[in-house]
Amino acid sequence: MTPSFKDRLVSSSAPSFGTWISSPSLVHLDALRGLGFGWFMIDTEHAQVNPETLAAMVAMIGHDGPAPLVRVGDVDPYLVKQALDSGAEGILVPLVSTDAQARAAVAYAKYPPDGIRGIAAAAASRYGIDLARYLRRANADTIVGVQIETRDGLANVEAIAATKGVDLLFVGPQDLTLNLGLMDERTHPKVRDAMGEVVRACARHGKIAGTLVVDRAEKQAALDLGFRFIALASDVRFAIDGARRFLEP
Repeated sequence: MTPSFKDRLVSSSAPSFGTWISSPSLVHLDALRGLGFGWFMIDTEHAQVNPETLAAMVAMIGHDGPAPLVRVGDVDPYLVKQALDSGAEGILVPLVSTDAQARAAVAYAKYPPDGIRGIAAAAASRYGIDLARYLRRANADTIVGVQIETRDGLANVEAIAATKGVDLLFVGPQDLTLNLGLMDERTHPKVRDAMGEVVRACARHGKIAGTLVVDRAEKQAALDLGFRFIALASDVRFAIDGARRFLEP
């Protein structure tokens, strides 16, 4: 049996690099999918990606491309079902500040007896053709990630990291910076210290620490802190940076 993306991620100590998909453009997705990213995080919190477009994106990535993951918009069973039924291999839930929210995220992502996810003959199971196999593997193979990006999230990071079924604690660096009262000073020592707290909590509880970086300096800083699930900017950022380079005199 081919190991799932989650199995490969958990069993490897090497950093895993993906990128954020911040637009509903299938062209961007198609252009990036063969470049060597390990995963794509399709953003349905801030990007204008509706359920139909999400399903098309996951289908385009297919089984031989980067692992399709989805940031949902809230701790909400409907949003989680839409993401996982599309065939996504995991979810990332924003603004998780308590272990109760973390437990809810797990419950929405898992079938009984581990959670309350409802069954549908959707794309994830090839519209029911593969339902028996999918039901037997989904709970073990689905990645559940939660974002730590508030003061309360930091205060409760130990309990969140200890939550059974949570695989990934992902620092949202910009929101965390803002919540620490530092506006856009992402490289401030207070932000770096807070990010380090999350990494250490993950290490204590056997969880994966993730974050997003926007340039090579931030990438190196994240690696130095011990993050090993790292989003390298985004499809939109790549377009802007590329255009700027061509416009330079």
